[in-house]
Amino acid sequence: MKVGKTALLFVVLAAALVVWDGFFVLPEGQQAVVTQLGAPVGEPVTKAGAHFKMPIIQKVRYLEKRILIWDGKPNQIPTSDKTFIFVDTTARWRIKDAMVFMQAVRDYAGAQLVLDDIIDSSVRDTVNKNDLIEIVRSSDWDVSLMGVRRESTKGEVVALGRDKLEEVIFKNASEVTPKYGIELIDVMFKRVNYIESVRNKVYERMISERKRIAAEKRSMGEGEKAEILGKLDRELKDITSGAEREAEEIKGRADAKAAKIYADAYSRDEEFYSFYKSMQNYEKALGSNTRFVISSDSEFYKYIGDK
Repeated sequence: MKVGKTALLFVVLAAALVVWDGFFVLPEGQQAVVTQLGAPVGEPVTKAGAHFKMPIIQKVRYLEKRILIWDGKPNQIPTSDKTFIFVDTTARWRIKDAMVFMQAVRDYAGAQLVLDDIIDSSVRDTVNKNDLIEIVRSSDWDVSLMGVRRESTKGEVVALGRDKLEEVIFKNASEVTPKYGIELIDVMFKRVNYIESVRNKVYERMISERKRIAAEKRSMGEGEKAEILGKLDRELKDITSGAEREAEEIKGRADAKAAKIYADAYSRDEEFYSFYKSMQNYEKALGSNTRFVISSDSEFYKYIGDK
C-alpha cells in the first residue's frame, strides 16, 4: 500500500514537472531554439503557440523574427580624392536561420560585433574607392533645384551617387552575413560630415560662395533698378515735353484769338480803341506817389492834356 502511494506520488510529480517544464509558449514575432546541454537540437520553432520539449534537460532560447536595427559607430574614412570624412551608417537585419545564428554568434551582442566588422569594412572599402561628391549627392541630384547656377558645378559629374553606393555596400555585406544566419535588409548612410580640421575651411568656402552669389544678385538688382529709373525718367521727360508743347500750342491759340479780338476792336473804332488802351496804360503807370515829367505834345499825354 505504501509502495503504491509512493509510485502515485512519483507519477503526479512527474506529470507536474512535464506540465511545468515540458511545455513552452512561443509568442508572435519570435522564434525559438531548443538546446540540450547548451547545444542546439532539432529545427528552430517558428510557429507561435504551445510546444513540447524534454523537461529539465532541454532549455529554450527565444530569438526575434522581426526586423532589427544595427547602428554603427561613426568612422573617420578618407575618400578617393583624399578628403577625410566621418561616416555614420545604419542597417536593418533579421535572423534568417536561428540554428546557424546560435552556432555562429550565439546572441545579439555577438551579432552586433559581426555586423560591425562586415558592414564597417564594406563601407570603408567603398568610400576609399570613390570621391566625396559621389557620397554626398544622390544619382538624381539636380543642381538647378538648389538655387545654384550650373556653371558653378562644371566638371562635378556624379557617376554613381550616394544611393548607388549604398546598394554596393549592401550587396558586398549581404554576401557574407548568411553564414552567420543573418539576412541583411538594407544599408544606409545616416550622416556624412567633414572632420573638424576640414569643416571650418568648408564653412568659409560656403560663406564666400554665398556672399559671391549675394553680390551678384545685388548687382543684378542695381542694374534693373537703374534700367527702371532710366525708363521712368524718359517717360517723365516725354510727358513733360508733351505737356509743355500742348501748353505752348494752347497759349499760341489764345494769343492769336486775343490778337484777333484786338484787331477786330481796333478796326471797328480806332479812336475808341486808342483811348481804351491809353486808359489801361495810365492805370498801370500812374500810382499814388508817381510823377511824370513829359512834354505837353507827348502821345502819352494826348487824352488828359486838354481835359
